Amino acid sequence: MTYRLRLLDGLAAAINDKGYRESTVADIVRHARTSKRTFYDQFGTKEDGFLELLRANNAALVDGIQAAVDPDAPWRDQIGQAVGAYVDHIASAPAITLSWIRELPALGSRARPLQREALRDLTDLLIELSGSAGFRNAGLPRLTEPMAIILLGGLRELTALIVEDGRDIHEIYGPAVAASTAILGGPADTPHAT
Repeated sequence: MTYRLRLLDGLAAAINDKGYRESTVADIVRHARTSKRTFYDQFGTKEDGFLELLRANNAALVDGIQAAVDPDAPWRDQIGQAVGAYVDHIASAPAITLSWIRELPALGSRARPLQREALRDLTDLLIELSGSAGFRNAGLPRLTEPMAIILLGGLRELTALIVEDGRDIHEIYGPAVAASTAILGGPADTPHAT
């Protein structure tokens, strides 16, 4: 494993312990078992490392959802698969997700390009998935960009509240499937995670 990856893992561990804002470079290098000098050889600032960590986390989320969804499955099954992959990803690193939602905006203009990139990637993914064979076979229209953004915004806020309250991440599943089903064109059932 490269120093850079070790430092990103160290940053993730520090965020898990203290949150991003309270984490110091000393915390990061302690978790990574490297030195401050090594940190600054790889990253100009703590913020640079944070942005890279979140960019990688978002890419992993998108890849995980894409891999989990069978585009030929019935559309309701695809929604369950996508939401299940989202929930599993969040459950694997809730502190990283919460720092993405609550702490990244504090970086101001430095954060904005990453926020827009992540929103675009997730929006494009939802639009792509809603155009798959399972959705077409049901005669459902492709999700529009504004509706995808509304869906993602609600999901993001529900996720933050559940993580902040220390509740079971899997509580996201039922409401997320119901909202997605309603937005994408069918009556909203309220399934429970399996």
